[in-house]
Amino acid sequence: MGAGAEEERLARLRLNFFACHRSDWLLGLMALYGGAAELLKRPKAELCACGGVMPETIERLAAQTAAADPEAELRSAERAGVSVLTALDEGYPELLKTIYDPPLVLYVRGGLKPLPAAAIVGTRKATAYGLRTAARLARELAGAGAAVASGLARGIDTAAHQAAVDAGGVTWAALGTGLGRIYPAENKRLADRIVEKGGALLSEFPLDKGPAQANFPRRNRVISGISLATVVVEGGFESGALITARFALDQGREVLAVPGPVDSPVSRGPNFYIKNGAYPAESGEDIIACFPPERLFGLRAERARGGRAPSGAALEGLSPDARDAYAALAAQADGLNADELTLKLGWPVQRAAAALFELELTPLLLSRNGRYCRAV
Repeated sequence: MGAGAEEERLARLRLNFFACHRSDWLLGLMALYGGAAELLKRPKAELCACGGVMPETIERLAAQTAAADPEAELRSAERAGVSVLTALDEGYPELLKTIYDPPLVLYVRGGLKPLPAAAIVGTRKATAYGLRTAARLARELAGAGAAVASGLARGIDTAAHQAAVDAGGVTWAALGTGLGRIYPAENKRLADRIVEKGGALLSEFPLDKGPAQANFPRRNRVISGISLATVVVEGGFESGALITARFALDQGREVLAVPGPVDSPVSRGPNFYIKNGAYPAESGEDIIACFPPERLFGLRAERARGGRAPSGAALEGLSPDARDAYAALAAQADGLNADELTLKLGWPVQRAAAALFELELTPLLLSRNGRYCRAV
C-alpha cells in the first residue's frame, strides 16, 4: 500500500472513533473532499458551511479525532488476531460496500469466506417454537453451503449461530460492541466457536467500545448488509429484528418471515410482513429460492430441504413432458419464466403449465419471482 493510501486508511480509522449515530454525512464530506485524509485537514468553519453540520458536532468531531490513536488501535487489533478493513482493503465485503451507509471501518475476527448469506434474526424473548424454527432454518442453510448471519444477541440470534456451528457450517456475527467486548458475556464461548469453525465476528466499533443502546440499530444494518436475504423469525413491532428487516428493504434485499400463531405477541412482526408481501419462510429452501440465480452456484439446495440429494430416480419418475421441460430449464443458467419456457419448447400454454406444475412437486426445481431454474 502506497503512502497516500496508508494515510487515507489511517484517516478513516481516526474518523471512525467519532461517536456519531450515522456516518452518511461523513461519507458525503469524504466524497466532497476526495477522502478522509483531506477532510481532516479542512478548517472547522468550512466543514460547517459545506457539510450543513452544527458547529457543536464539528467541535466534537475535531476533539475526538484528535484524541484518537489509529496506530495504537492497529497494534491492539493485531495482538487480538483482528483484521481492520476499510473499503480500500481487499477483504472488505463487496455486498456491504453497496449499502447506503457502509461502515468506515470493519473489524473482523475470523474469516469472511465468499459465500452467499442469509440473516436469521428475532427477539431476545423467543418462544420454544421460535428457537426451534431458527435452529432448523440455520441448520438447513448451513447444510446447503450458505452462511448464516445474525447479531449474537440472546434468543433467536444465539439459536441460529449455535445451530449453524453445530451443523459444521459458517456463521457470521455482527456485534454492537467492539470485538474486545463480547456482548452478552455468556456468548463469549459461542463467539470463539464461530471463529474456530471458519466463521467470523464483525464490528464497525473500536475494539474496546462497550454496549450502548444506539449501537445496536447500526449493527442491524450490517447484518442485513452482508446478507442476500433477511428472515424475521419472531419479534413484536418494537423488536430490533424488524429494524433489520427495514434496513434489508432499504438495501434492496429480500425479506422473509416465519409464520407464527396469531395470538402470539412475538409473531406480530413476522405475520405483518407476510401480510404485506414478505415471503413465508418455512424451510431453508424457501430462503435460498430468494437468492439471485447467479448466487446459487455451489449451493446444495437438496440439503436446504433437510433431505437427501435427488438421484436419477427423481428424473425417471417424471413424465416425458416434465423431463423435457427440466432439460430446457437446466440449460439456462438464470432459468426461465413460464412464457419463455413455453416459447422455447414450442408447446401450448396448458401443456407447459402442466409440466411446470409436475416439476414444482419435486426437489428438482427452484422458483423465484416467477422464474424457474434447476435446484441441483
